[in-house]
Amino acid sequence: MKKTHLIFVLFILINLTSCSVYNFTGTGKIDAKTFQVNFFQNNADLIDPGIDRTFTLALQDLIMNQTNLNLVKNGADLTYEGEIVDYRISPMTATADQQASQNRLKIIINVRFFNKKKEKDNFEKTFEFFYDYPATTQLTGSTRDTALSDIFTRITQDIFNESLAKW
Repeated sequence: MKKTHLIFVLFILINLTSCSVYNFTGTGKIDAKTFQVNFFQNNADLIDPGIDRTFTLALQDLIMNQTNLNLVKNGADLTYEGEIVDYRISPMTATADQQASQNRLKIIINVRFFNKKKEKDNFEKTFEFFYDYPATTQLTGSTRDTALSDIFTRITQDIFNESLAKW
């Protein structure tokens, strides 16, 4: 009976200590307590009003949902800043009569990440993703919303992985 209790206690201790180093979001131990996401200005040649705010909020939401860091306006341990550098719609495939059958929206975002606690983790890097849609469809309404959601979900996750998960 004592042997069973001892094994059970050891099992619990091992599981408790391992959880402090790794969590389900893939991040290791984060020394930081706070983060800030500065406004990502849209500097692309093609301007789509509101995508800068949408992206900034998407990045904030992802970090808040996948970590226990607190969002602050100034003086954070971790700071994300940058700009949308490219927003481009281009034809991707053509039909037999040389008409576009599919278009691609591609967005590129330049990100600067600063970690006050661990400066060797600082970086500046571009992240990009795309969304393909039928050429017969205008990039408005629900098509635009879906495209931006898919692109921003992928880019914000890539930024998270690069800055906190180290994947």
